[in-house]
Amino acid sequence: MKWRIIADSSCDIYDMDHKPEDVYFSTVPFVITVDGRDFVDDESIDVDELVDAMAASSKSHTSCSSPADWIREFGEEGDVFAITISSNLSGSYNSACTAREMVLEKDPDRKIEILDSRGTGPSLNMIIDKLAELICQGLSFDQVKARIHAYMLDHKLIFALSSYHNLVNNGRMPKIAGIVLGHLGLWGIGIASDEGTIKMKKIAKGGKKTLQVILNDFKDRVADKECVVISHCRNEEFAAALKKAVAVKYPDKIVKIMPTRGLCSYYAERGGIIVGF
Repeated sequence: MKWRIIADSSCDIYDMDHKPEDVYFSTVPFVITVDGRDFVDDESIDVDELVDAMAASSKSHTSCSSPADWIREFGEEGDVFAITISSNLSGSYNSACTAREMVLEKDPDRKIEILDSRGTGPSLNMIIDKLAELICQGLSFDQVKARIHAYMLDHKLIFALSSYHNLVNNGRMPKIAGIVLGHLGLWGIGIASDEGTIKMKKIAKGGKKTLQVILNDFKDRVADKECVVISHCRNEEFAAALKKAVAVKYPDKIVKIMPTRGLCSYYAERGGIIVGF
């Protein structure tokens, strides 16, 4: 294979929608541990079972793939682009970078670029699609590298959570606050900062107001990408409503909906939405 595109499992896909010729695509899985039980975030994962287990759990955490996992997917030949969840949220980026250095020690001529998405889910998906587009243009590795970094400079991400169980269990939210927010039907809405950290933006009552906050964010931060990607954790109804609303306000945009895999389901929890634009 001339090209290899490798992503960690926060990308929410198992294969590319339109994979160019001479491109190998694969993902390296996170492991989600819930009350001592491991869920490997690969094609075998049962997301419904994971989400149910999380809702009933008292303790959970995630583990990223090892450098050895990345090295296996880098293979023995081909130019490589590897995409990870934000380095400020996980060690996945550092693990991929370590793998790169180990490969280059043995084969200094390999071309391997590690891309920090500074987001998750839709962020990686949009980068993967752009890489495919650039490769189809017949560009060199260095040309693709320059253009993909330019593309990533202006990426935005917004998320909305209606469940706070994991945040409470991991000590990121006081238990009483999680109970009150859940009981009142309040959504917590946040954005990814330019550095790839999480910033809370607003609290909204119910799905309709949450949808409006997201649309307002599109306007405030200028949704200038041609594509909008919506990941949802078992909330296809809200995702479809958001897609319809985006189509009304931005008829020229391509809107893609996809269900979350294991890792993004862990962060979003049941009902959660993550939107890249």
